[in-house]
Amino acid sequence: MSQDFGSYQNEIYLNGLAGIVPEYPMAHAELEAKAQAAMPPSVWSYVAGGAGDEHTQRANSTAFQRWGLIPRMFVGASQRDLSVDLFGMTLPSPLFMAPVGVIGICAQDGHGDLATARAAARTGVPMIASTLSADPLEAVAAEFGATPGFFQLYTPTNRELAESLVHRAERAGFKAIVVTLDTWITGWRPRDLATGNFPQLRGHCLANYTSDPVFRALLDRAPEEDPQAAALAWTRIFGNPLTWDDLPWLRSITTLPLVVKGLCHPDDVRRAKDLGVDGVYCSNHGGRQANGGLPALDALPGVVAAADGIPVLFDSGVRDGADIVKAIALGATAVGVGRPYAYGLALGGTGGVVHVLRALLAEADLIMAVDGYPSLADLVPDALQRIT
Repeated sequence: MSQDFGSYQNEIYLNGLAGIVPEYPMAHAELEAKAQAAMPPSVWSYVAGGAGDEHTQRANSTAFQRWGLIPRMFVGASQRDLSVDLFGMTLPSPLFMAPVGVIGICAQDGHGDLATARAAARTGVPMIASTLSADPLEAVAAEFGATPGFFQLYTPTNRELAESLVHRAERAGFKAIVVTLDTWITGWRPRDLATGNFPQLRGHCLANYTSDPVFRALLDRAPEEDPQAAALAWTRIFGNPLTWDDLPWLRSITTLPLVVKGLCHPDDVRRAKDLGVDGVYCSNHGGRQANGGLPALDALPGVVAAADGIPVLFDSGVRDGADIVKAIALGATAVGVGRPYAYGLALGGTGGVVHVLRALLAEADLIMAVDGYPSLADLVPDALQRIT
């Protein structure tokens, strides 16, 4: 399934001959700055901010700078294969869109989940759709086209509701369930605290709950009639501090591949594998929930070793194509991007997301070409050297 992702730069240069320059920024710093100008301050602080003084958030990104790819010459990497096999599917690249719980309100029209799903359809880059969605998961899945989508579950305290959400995802055509473990309670986020802003308390991005028959049965009145009561009911059932005793139940409620998100310790990975998960997801939630932790990239090699062959998804701090290449070399099966595509969405809806994804893949592809790595299989730990 080889694709010439690097040809995006040729498209841009040829357009330049006709006096057409790119509509969206090419560098992450500019993308971020323009997105800040485009987003309402409350949404911007929620998306861009992190926990505490945001040290861990910054460390996630700077961790990539401690690794350098060693060029290999006389390879003739005129064609590159970035395809990856994941849960029985062959994907055109290792890139996926990580779940972002307010992606719906990052779009100017308030339907960012749908716009992101359309970008997935246009690029072949899978989307992990969040439980916290501005549109019901069925509507999101309907926009994927031929691109697979995964459903991220924030496991509620009500098991019947959890099972309802998972079974809805199965019926809608999602190809895997991704259970987030590191956000059953919100972390200390000074930017949001300073503005007293928590979007879900204001009724945002709760469509998967308000459209669910189990959740609706918990309410005295329909959420359309009393949205504030629905939001308060959500606060009472959102966070489930899962234990190992819950994992067999989670495994039992779906036949889809089950991925557990937030694992950074090898012992946790080994135990999860023993209990039947199909993949693990190394992440520290982009530094949004807990400050003072290890950069996710530093945890990745240990997670890969402990996973011992099952897929390892990874996110946290990915900002450009070089980051994708380095994460693959350190053992990730697939690499997620979060904030950058949210910024593209804020600027241009589906078109902005498509641009960000194509730019990330073009840079990764061209790095592999220039440095002599024709396939992902060639990106092994020995391709990297630690920079001291």
